[in-house]
Amino acid sequence: MTNTYKRGDKDTRPWGTWEVLDSDANFCVKRIKVISGGILSLQSHNFRSEHWIIVKGEAIVTLGEEKLPKKANESIYIPVTVKHRIQNNSASDVEFIEIQTGEKLDENDIIRYEDVYNRA
Repeated sequence: MTNTYKRGDKDTRPWGTWEVLDSDANFCVKRIKVISGGILSLQSHNFRSEHWIIVKGEAIVTLGEEKLPKKANESIYIPVTVKHRIQNNSASDVEFIEIQTGEKLDENDIIRYEDVYNRA
């Protein structure tokens, strides 16, 4: 198993921010904030699955072909290779906790299919 994330890692993206809260050989826990109007790329991962727990706000989660409204205290499971994204159409920030598990945990395990910010 490979995990390149370390506690305290963080980044700012066009849609908001993420920060690693905890990390070990086989898992990574991130706190992710999506600003009003923000939308992550439609993406999938070859090596990790994710559990998302919404802790603040209301969002629309794309999981495969479905668009699912999610609000605080609701969660969703994203299996390996399934296309997914989250978008915030509300006036306030959305925050969620992401728990990644898998044989390879790395920012390079992102396959983007659509991205409104023109990232490859």
